[in-house]
Amino acid sequence: VRLVESGGGSVQSGGSLRLSCATSGVTHSRDSMAWFRQTPGKEREGVATINGHGTTYYLYSVKGRFTISRDNAKNTLYLQMNNLISEDSAMYYCAAAIGSWYLELKQSHYDYWGQGTQVTVSS
Repeated sequence: VRLVESGGGSVQSGGSLRLSCATSGVTHSRDSMAWFRQTPGKEREGVATINGHGTTYYLYSVKGRFTISRDNAKNTLYLQMNNLISEDSAMYYCAAAIGSWYLELKQSHYDYWGQGTQVTVSS
């Protein structure tokens, strides 16, 4: 399994970014995936998750601003982030739980991780 994130960058508060996670070895019609984020000195935090049915679940603070989606044909996971605020600044990681249908925002649920992409929001 391989996960490679892209799409991070620097934006002003109120701006938008779309993160992508190119995958290999993930069965998108079955395996749950998620986006996490981490800032220095803090625990990695689950932001959004999607299962093989396309059902989603979000961290409360991003609900209505972030949208997780997946393109099964392209083997890619996305995170559309709108109305970004400075508190969204972090390293963002995608993760995969092979064989799982569950929607979880706990790190321990996920088997594989990407290397991360940095998002910086300036006010």
